[in-house]
Amino acid sequence: MARIAGIDLPKNKRGHVGLTYIYGIGQTLAGKILEEAGVDPAKKVSAWTDDEIARLRQVIDNYKTEGQLRSEVQMNIKRLMDIGCYRGIRHRRGLPANGQRTRTNARTRKGRKKTVAGKKKAAKK
Repeated sequence: MARIAGIDLPKNKRGHVGLTYIYGIGQTLAGKILEEAGVDPAKKVSAWTDDEIARLRQVIDNYKTEGQLRSEVQMNIKRLMDIGCYRGIRHRRGLPANGQRTRTNARTRKGRKKTVAGKKKAAKK
């Protein structure tokens, strides 16, 4: 099992898909990393040699991933809240920050259920 950046990559996935399990690495960056390390993207993670894993680790160390990236994102959000800008206020209130509508379709961010039209209660006798 390949362990890169503190993450156990799934054995049965292809290389470019397996790398996306690391926070901060998407499909495009995974392809670039594999190309830079000289590893075949179609090769499964279980088929990687120790030498290939070592080369991948060296290449991935050049990018911000996992804890370092998560802390940077949190610091950016905290900065927005501290300066009191519109996006920071939206983060503080737990509402969508990028201009989405909130009259409907904001259930995930708002976190509460509202009455849905068409739902009727059982009649009492």
